[in-house]
Amino acid sequence: MNGPLLAVRFLTRLPLPHSVPDEGDFARAFPWFPLAGLPVGLCLVAAFFVGSMVDPWVAACVGLASWIFFTGALHLDGLGDIADAAGASHADKSRLSQVLADPHIGSFGVVAIVQQCLAKLVLLHALAAPGVTLSAPALILVPMIARTAPLGWALALPPLHKGLGTLFGSAVRWRDIAAWAALLLSASVLVAPALLIAPVVAWGWGLWLRRRLGGISGDGHGAGIELVETALLLALVLAR
Repeated sequence: MNGPLLAVRFLTRLPLPHSVPDEGDFARAFPWFPLAGLPVGLCLVAAFFVGSMVDPWVAACVGLASWIFFTGALHLDGLGDIADAAGASHADKSRLSQVLADPHIGSFGVVAIVQQCLAKLVLLHALAAPGVTLSAPALILVPMIARTAPLGWALALPPLHKGLGTLFGSAVRWRDIAAWAALLLSASVLVAPALLIAPVVAWGWGLWLRRRLGGISGDGHGAGIELVETALLLALVLAR
């Protein structure tokens, strides 16, 4: 399977041809992660604007439901795992790897996921409020920009353990980041300059991961995508 198609299949629940990818396939797919944000954004926009014909809260609810459904809650799972690991390792850093490897969710993870969903719900409602002008391209750019950030984290941060995080670090190149950044930031200038805050948010999350956890993992990528998306929604709301 080619890189772009595998990136979309890996990060979404869209019905695409099934295959059994190997490590080489994943390596080729990683630089195309921002592209996977395009169908997510299109589905989000469709649900959001259909819901807005009824009520702002309906728009927010169906928009968020679409967002979660088409990503399979993949990144929310990462957010919950990182919250549990950060909470459990606060007093004993030796528990970090143990908690990250645990498939069960703890109280920190539950709170983080609920808070994240509430934040997106409230921000989407604010963008659907009467009198607010929101362009569809601005909303589509949010998941695309958020999925560009992992390219930078993979290069800048050491992997916490052997896995996809290690593979991603060896697969991406600075020219991949530069190309996507130039494309998406240029689009942001045209449709929603508020989205230019993205590099600062991505840098902040990378700094937190390095100082608190010591590196990056698949969960760190997923959590970061969620947090960058929420930060970009907040930026759109503040720029109304």
